[in-house]
Formats: sequence, structure tokens, C-alpha cells
Amino acid sequence: MNLKSQIESLLFLSPKPVAVKKLAEVTGGKKEEIQNILDELKKEYDERGGGVSVIDHQGSYQMSTSAENSEMVRNFLKDEQLGELTKPGLETLTIIAYRGPLTKAELEQIRGVNCGLILRNLMIRGLVERREEKDKLRTVYEVTHEFLRYLGLTSIKELPDYEKLSTHESIERVLEEAGKRV
Repeated sequence: MNLKSQIESLLFLSPKPVAVKKLAEVTGGKKEEIQNILDELKKEYDERGGGVSVIDHQGSYQMSTSAENSEMVRNFLKDEQLGELTKPGLETLTIIAYRGPLTKAELEQIRGVNCGLILRNLMIRGLVERREEKDKLRTVYEVTHEFLRYLGLTSIKELPDYEKLSTHESIERVLEEAGKRV
């Protein structure tokens, strides 16, 4: 595998800055090699002068829009955040609200499609957050306090039919089947 390509993909997908140490763990590369590749990527993106750049902040790296496009991007995101959710976004948010916390794989097993971009949009809107469960060595997604506040709820259990829908048998079967395949 091409280490540079792997690092570029990870920077593109991550909604938050990624440390060199984490990139080394995920890719199996050496920290020095990772750092050299990050410096190279940063230089390439800067020289290209496109709409995306690689930002280094205290040893953590992230892809970001270029500074010259920041105002336009900020206005676009404002419209996206205030606009209505798409049907797939609402479906995903509903599943997370009733079944969360759950992993991306579990969510995709229930929905039957890749949910990466939808999750990213929901996190940008502040409705969903990602959390590391270190004891289980997994990342899970759950609704935020902002989600509850937006709906005027004090607890997730105040959602309509929460008890019934949060433990629905057909979803349990889907998740069990997914567990058997992994």
C-alpha cells in the first residue's frame, strides 16, 4: 500500500486534527516517515494553490479549505447548518437517537449504505458526536446535548415510543447477524 495515499485519505476523512502518533498507529508507518510525508503533502497542497490545504497545529494535521475561500465556505456551511436535513440525514439521526451509542458499522448495517458523509454533516451541525470507547477499543456515535435542546427534551428517553423502538426485535436481529459475519 502507498503510505502517502493512506495518510491523505485519513486526513480527508477525519473531522478533527490527527496526530502523527495516531497516523503511525493506523498505517503501521514510522513516525519519522509519517512526518516527512505530512511535510511533503503540506508543501504540495500549498504550491498547488487550490481550495484545500493541509494544516499543522501543534503536531496534529487536518485538511481544511484554503484561507482565501474561508468567507464563502463559512456562508455555505451556515446555510447547510440552518437548512433542512435530507431524508438520509433524518434517518441516520433517528437511528442514532433511538439506538445510540453505536458504531459506524452498526449504523451502516441497519441503513444498508455507507453513512460517512451523513455522519460528518450531522457532526458539523452539532447534532451527533463521536466518542472513543477505550475499554471496547471502538468509536461510537451518539446524539448531542444540542440535539436534545433543539427538540426541547431533557432526556433521550422522552422521544416518542423510545422504550419500544430502542429495543425493537428486527433491529436486534440485524445487529446480531452483522456480529456473526465479522
